[in-house]
Amino acid sequence: MKQALSGKTALVTGAAGAIGAGICRALLKQGAGVAAADISGDGLRVLTAELGGTGEIVAVSMDVSDAESVRDGFQEVVRRWGRIDIVVANAGIAAAGPLTEIDIETFRKVERVNTEGVLLTLAEAGRRFQSQGTGGDIVLISTKNVFSPGAGFGAYSATKAAAHQLARIAGLEFAEFGVRVNMVAPDAVFGDEARKSGLWREVGPARMKARGLDEEGLEEYYRQRNLLKVRVTAEDVARAVMFFVTRQTPTTGCTIPVDGGLPDSTPR
Repeated sequence: MKQALSGKTALVTGAAGAIGAGICRALLKQGAGVAAADISGDGLRVLTAELGGTGEIVAVSMDVSDAESVRDGFQEVVRRWGRIDIVVANAGIAAAGPLTEIDIETFRKVERVNTEGVLLTLAEAGRRFQSQGTGGDIVLISTKNVFSPGAGFGAYSATKAAAHQLARIAGLEFAEFGVRVNMVAPDAVFGDEARKSGLWREVGPARMKARGLDEEGLEEYYRQRNLLKVRVTAEDVARAVMFFVTRQTPTTGCTIPVDGGLPDSTPR
C-alpha cells in the first residue's frame, strides 16, 4: 500500500522538541523524507539516531532567528532531495512572568524565535515554493493561547499570536502559486514517546508554583480543564498536521484546535 507522502520532502523546525519529534515520526510513517531542523546539539543527534531506522531523516542545523541560517538550512534540503514539499514551522520558546515584571530582553528573545523565526521561515518557504512551481504545504504549530491567552504568559501569547497572523497572511499571499498554509493550535503538550517538552521544562516550575501543584498535578490540571478530559500528546498534534499535509480537503488558512475542547479558545 502506497504511503500518503511517498516521494515528498518535509522540513520541520524545532524538530528536537517533543512536538517536533512527534511530527517527524508521523511524516516518516507516511513515507516522507524528513529534514529535522533545530539548533545543533544532543537533542538533534538523539532524534535522528532514534528515527533513522524508520525512514529517511537527516539533521539540519538551523537557527530560525537568523536569516542566513534559515536560508542555508533550506538550501541543504534542496541539495539533498532537489525540492521541498512540506514545511512545518514548529520552533518556539516561552518565558513566564507578569507584564509588570518581564525583562524586555527576555521578551525580545522570545519574539526573535516565535515571531521573527516564523517570518523568516515563511518567507524562505514562499520563495522556494514559488521558484519550484510545484505547490506545497506549510503548517504553523500555533497555540490555544492565541485565542485564549494566559495570565503570566504574555511574552509567549503575544509573540505566538503575531506568528499566527503572519501564517494567515502567508495563506493569502502564497495561494496563487499553489501553497496551502494552515495552523494547528494545541493546548499544553508535556512530552512525546521519548522526551519531555523543553518548553514545559522551562515554564512548568512557575506554572506549578502559581497553582500549588507538582508536575503530575499540573498535567492533571490541564487534562481536567478540557471538555473531553484528555491528555493532549505530541502524536495528537502530529495527526492534525497529517490531515493538512495529506490534503484530505481543499483547505487553506484554517486552524485546527488540538485541546480536548476548550470553549474559550475556539477560533473566532
